Amino acid sequence: MFGRLTSGAILGVEAQRIDIECDVSGGLPCFQIVGLPDKEVSESRERIRSALRNAGYSFPAGRITANLAPADVRKHGVGFDLPIALAILIASGQIPAPKDLLLVVGELALDGAVRPVAGVLPLTLQAVAEGMAGAVVPIDNLAEAALVPNAAVFPVASLADAAALFRGERSMSPAPPPPRWGPTSVPPARDLSEVRGQCTAKRALEIAAAGGHNLLMVGPPGAGKTLLARCLPGLLPPLSFDEALEVTKIYSVAGLLARGESLVEHRPFRAPHHTISYAGMVGGGHGTPGPGEITLAHRGVLFLDEVSEFDRRVLETLRQPLEDRSILIARAEVSIRYPAAFTLVAAMNPCPCGHLGDELQPCTCTLHDIRRYRQHLSGPLLDRVDLFVEVPRLAVGELLDTAFAEPSAAARARVGRARQTQWATRPGILSNADLEGASLREHCRLDPEAAQLLRRAIARFALSGRGHARVLRVARTIADLAGDESIRAAHVAEALQYRAAGRVREE
Repeated sequence: MFGRLTSGAILGVEAQRIDIECDVSGGLPCFQIVGLPDKEVSESRERIRSALRNAGYSFPAGRITANLAPADVRKHGVGFDLPIALAILIASGQIPAPKDLLLVVGELALDGAVRPVAGVLPLTLQAVAEGMAGAVVPIDNLAEAALVPNAAVFPVASLADAAALFRGERSMSPAPPPPRWGPTSVPPARDLSEVRGQCTAKRALEIAAAGGHNLLMVGPPGAGKTLLARCLPGLLPPLSFDEALEVTKIYSVAGLLARGESLVEHRPFRAPHHTISYAGMVGGGHGTPGPGEITLAHRGVLFLDEVSEFDRRVLETLRQPLEDRSILIARAEVSIRYPAAFTLVAAMNPCPCGHLGDELQPCTCTLHDIRRYRQHLSGPLLDRVDLFVEVPRLAVGELLDTAFAEPSAAARARVGRARQTQWATRPGILSNADLEGASLREHCRLDPEAAQLLRRAIARFALSGRGHARVLRVARTIADLAGDESIRAAHVAEALQYRAAGRVREE
């Protein structure tokens, strides 16, 4: 006898339909899974055998062949357990085949319980896109799957529960979706009022938040660089529903959603350690490459503390995604493109000992040590940074000052107004960092004085074409924060100030 069900596989952050075909015939007892399965899929044979028996069903005493089609796509993960088990029950006549086309996904425990799996959100999106009648998912994945508009989601807690659904013993009415997602609360972050002094760095942080610009902070140990970076999530605007859905898909595929969690509510803030590997940063792993830190930071912030301690090969991988806002991971069997639209924030010391240029504590590094330390950051990578800011040692008066400092809420309000201006006047972009080509020329027009200033700066600082464009984007953001429609000389001068700060002293 023959049984068929539909499931899905994850490729990157998208889903692909997989047809589960099962044949039960006479002959010597044998259970074989074909269709290019990985090891975890092949191991499902023992889980399925035990789950069927412990759920009160008989395991067919014959030759069982389960085919996962199309056969040229590598299948990985444990989400095929439930559909294969149900297809065996259909093929052996123990339950009827469903009248409508359903997507089925879930991992089986040995006692027949259905465990949650990764990637349910993109799988449910694919089911709706293909016009399926619904999706049968683990009950712990219900909140995630029910986010999909117009999706009929049928949660199951066990194999017996799913079989009862197919036999009609349980209502086929879908579970009600959760309430529509609305504006989110302020993300947990450090507050700017905790930062003493550092007015220039605070201003640069606000500009970075308002325009999505990349930021590099240079200063001695203990000056407040890490604290400033951890204040940034509290300045960013909340995720829109579409952005939250994008981020949630990534975290669903990576298996990083907490049990019962639906949408990712806050912009990601990823801070990998400087010992991170190449694969950990860009993505990789066994089988289909999984998302790395630059993808997990999508629509959020990637913070690299002590950036000069990172392996140079790891840092160089940032060059392409900082421009393309995505990354292509090519392997022998598959090529996956992951989204990677993030804001890069980095912090470093001016030299290995951290005291170059410090008037109170002399630097003990040799010129060779300093040059080798800075070689981790290549010119092309630095050219992709919009804002360079020095974070100097705090003076005694600033360190002991107990006067009121502006909180994050005030800066967040200004950032929100600037972002609203960008969304209202520049359709199709999420921040000024996305301006390029025709849109850059259209929205970054300079008045005559500003144009003359920029012309002199290009010659003075030897700005590249990329550097020139980044100055324009930052100037546009500064103008938005000031509420000005046109870019004036003062806006360009401030943008150039942050660009010129990138010329780190070597004396």
